[in-house]
Amino acid sequence: MTETQTTPVLQVAVDLRAVVARLLRKLREAGADDTLTPSQASALARLGKGGVSTVSALARAEKVRPQSMAATVEALEAGGFVTRSQDPTDGRRQIIELTESGWARVDGQKDAGEAWLETTLASRVSAAELRTLADATAILQRMLA
Repeated sequence: MTETQTTPVLQVAVDLRAVVARLLRKLREAGADDTLTPSQASALARLGKGGVSTVSALARAEKVRPQSMAATVEALEAGGFVTRSQDPTDGRRQIIELTESGWARVDGQKDAGEAWLETTLASRVSAAELRTLADATAILQRMLA
């Protein structure tokens, strides 16, 4: 009997999903401050992955209503983190892009999350556990390839 057969696959899937969601939340919180709401920080991070988007595309990706995302984008624009311009191929849509300040904020959030993770790993994880996490990371990368 293989290891997978002795551990119920569904339970591993449920547990993995829950722990990854908590880890992502912790990483976002590490880079958060009082100037952005969690939804604004999440939208900025998503824009940081692609750089350009529309309100509709962001809303779909963040699983919120377009009206909610429009309010989030307005706040980000007021804060100087994004700009909006007309889509040259469809005048009904607006293209959203990160500004220099927006890119700096995304990089700062990422750096803060990585610093939190490094500190947490160094202080709470043994060398053997760190090797196990490295092995698990390689497995996850292979799953996502």
